[in-house]
Amino acid sequence: MTLLQTPESSPLYDADRGRMGYVANYSRVFALAPDVQAGWAGLSKALRSAMDPRRYQLVTLAAARRIGSRYCSLAFATALREAFLDDAGLLDAVTGRSRLAPVDVAVMEFAEIVAGDPSAVTPADVDRLREHGLSETDIFHVIAAVAARRFFTTVLAATRTEPDEVYGSLDPEVRKALP
Repeated sequence: MTLLQTPESSPLYDADRGRMGYVANYSRVFALAPDVQAGWAGLSKALRSAMDPRRYQLVTLAAARRIGSRYCSLAFATALREAFLDDAGLLDAVTGRSRLAPVDVAVMEFAEIVAGDPSAVTPADVDRLREHGLSETDIFHVIAAVAARRFFTTVLAATRTEPDEVYGSLDPEVRKALP
């Protein structure tokens, strides 16, 4: 499940059981430093509340895929499937994006640039988002959401935290297309 030995019990586990019905593997790792988890949760909540929920999910999926995080890719693909896309739409978002609105494609492509190499962002990349109607604040939130995802995926990757079994219910074609 992870390279680290994690606590047998934690308030994080109780919260997960109440919210999701199981203990997420990432919570087991963060139980080693609940104050870090609390900071992460606060940042995540602030970003989610500042962005359109669908956009947040698309940005985080694009970032997770670019970074190569299977755990986060599966989690955000599942969230998109549950709230915004059917199986065909989700598969398209992961593999081709022909069914997405141009603004969604632009935001996902920008998120991939930031996730891969933040210093590679060019004025043209930012201008493209402006052309699609994103404000300076919107663009900042996309960047911040990707930066937050980079932190989280780094923790999971370095500890070799495995995705939760619940993600096995995601469409096999989508799972196959994810890192």
